[in-house]
Amino acid sequence: MWGWRSVSIAMLCIALSGAWPALAAEPVGQAVVIKTQVTGQSGPIEVDTSVHRNERIKTSPSGLGQFVFRDGTKLAVGWGSSVVIDKYVFDDSQSVKKLTIRAAKGTFRWVSGNSNSSAYQILTPAGTIGVRGTAFDFYVGPDGTTAVVLLNGAARFCGPGGCRQLQQRCDCVVAKPNGDMSAARRVDPSILATLGNQRALPFLSGNQRLAGGIGMLGGCNMASAAPERRDRNRPPPPASPDPQKQDPPPKQAEPQKERPHKPDKPHHDKPHHDRPHHDRPDRPDKHDGHDRPGNHSQNHGNDRDHRGHDRDHGGDRDHDKDRDRDHGRDRNHDKGRSFNRNR
Repeated sequence: MWGWRSVSIAMLCIALSGAWPALAAEPVGQAVVIKTQVTGQSGPIEVDTSVHRNERIKTSPSGLGQFVFRDGTKLAVGWGSSVVIDKYVFDDSQSVKKLTIRAAKGTFRWVSGNSNSSAYQILTPAGTIGVRGTAFDFYVGPDGTTAVVLLNGAARFCGPGGCRQLQQRCDCVVAKPNGDMSAARRVDPSILATLGNQRALPFLSGNQRLAGGIGMLGGCNMASAAPERRDRNRPPPPASPDPQKQDPPPKQAEPQKERPHKPDKPHHDKPHHDRPHHDRPDRPDKHDGHDRPGNHSQNHGNDRDHRGHDRDHGGDRDHDKDRDRDHGRDRNHDKGRSFNRNR
């Protein structure tokens, strides 16, 4: 009898042990975007792959995964991250009673779904993020330092050093595991130096781009602090054009010296040049010379030369008359002397 009872107990244990993994493997959401490499408990995660409760999700140094849970909650997991879906308790097909995730390291974006705000809880090494129907980015560093940046709604961060309320868009809180916590203030690019990682909060700086409506959130003037993109191959820098050689400054034109005016030469297209050569007279008369353009000044010059020549000849004639007059006087004088001598 005890033998049959032992066999029955053993079979019941085997049945229960087989059913337990089935219950643990019940899907709670699925992947909608996968870039580079994202892995889960069963290996690489691809688009439309289901994720399960207690499953750890990891991304490579350039990986990105976007997930949607059954109640519509959205979770983006950026590069170099590790997160576990810690608790997931169903309420109905449209909401959950409890959804808790434990973020070990990396960068994330959270957008609440259709469940009550009290159902959500995010655990980090520095404290707990209480969701109030909201959207926010958060970062967990290797030493557990946590930063939360509010994007919509409201949130509260509580740690060993107390609690901080985030109520305005772009409010930011930085907390450490030892209890140190900053006051809520508007985020700016200096937070990257505070966190000691220029690749922190890549969804705000634009170094990792999200798909769908979840990617429309963000900004907060963090884009100016964008470090080098490592999640995609950088295109080669465009070849810089060779510097253009500048033309030497133009030389100033030297003032031209005035040249004596020369009469224009007759153009070859004048009508009288078109006459046959044998029609031209051997010696053009004076009237033709005066009528031709360009010869007017030359004729005037010739007239002046003729007048000058005539004046020279006139002077010579006057000189000859004076000389003849002197010779006449000498002859008369000689005649007088001869006449007196004869007397």
